[in-house]
Amino acid sequence: MALRLVQVNFKARDDSALGRFWAEALGWGVSSEGPGVTNIEPEGFTYPDPAAVCVDVVIVPDPETVKYRVHLDLATTSAAHQAELVARLMDLGATPADVGQGDVPWTVLADPEGNVFCVLEPREIYRDTGPIAAVVVDCADPRAMARFWGEATDWTLHEVTDDHAVLRSAAGVGPYLEFLRTPVPAVWNRVHLDLRPYPGDDQAAEVARLEALGATGADVGQGDVSWRCLADPEGNEFCVLAPG
Repeated sequence: MALRLVQVNFKARDDSALGRFWAEALGWGVSSEGPGVTNIEPEGFTYPDPAAVCVDVVIVPDPETVKYRVHLDLATTSAAHQAELVARLMDLGATPADVGQGDVPWTVLADPEGNVFCVLEPREIYRDTGPIAAVVVDCADPRAMARFWGEATDWTLHEVTDDHAVLRSAAGVGPYLEFLRTPVPAVWNRVHLDLRPYPGDDQAAEVARLEALGATGADVGQGDVSWRCLADPEGNEFCVLAPG
């Protein structure tokens, strides 16, 4: 039994506008599975596939401004590409963001609703990830997060230290999932991860397995829905979708 990381979920005041921003940022297509939901995925993509972690933007009445524990790192192929991408993103409505990063080779921006993300300088490790180099989660204990998420998903652990942990799909494609040692308060996340069981697997059994690993039930006002909301051992909310 295992789960697949299939998408990153953004809460937004305007799902359509924020969805258009991220589609333009990533060079992906836009669709919608229903009112208040904008789906962003590569053109011609057959969901789900480890070659890409998709983006879902879901409207909420007034998402809180909080310390973001999950963000995206975008890949570039050259210094010129990095500069061009930063300029293009700012034309689309992104703004510079100061998160205490100091003098670093990457550029920190915020999307039109304030979600912070990074445009990385060229790095060999991200040469084949696609536009999203990594999904990054701030945490207090990367080793503990590596144990939980390594067991929760079928992703492979590539590196773990006291300061960071790095996982990637077992197929060796798509973005990395990275945990960075950055102690943060336990607050509601505007950005979270969505996991999906494989076809034929049992959602309830997967939820029970995750709870045995240290996950706990989470109530984010979801009501009667087909997915299950949980929190990992450090309080990061995530959803277990129906198999498919």
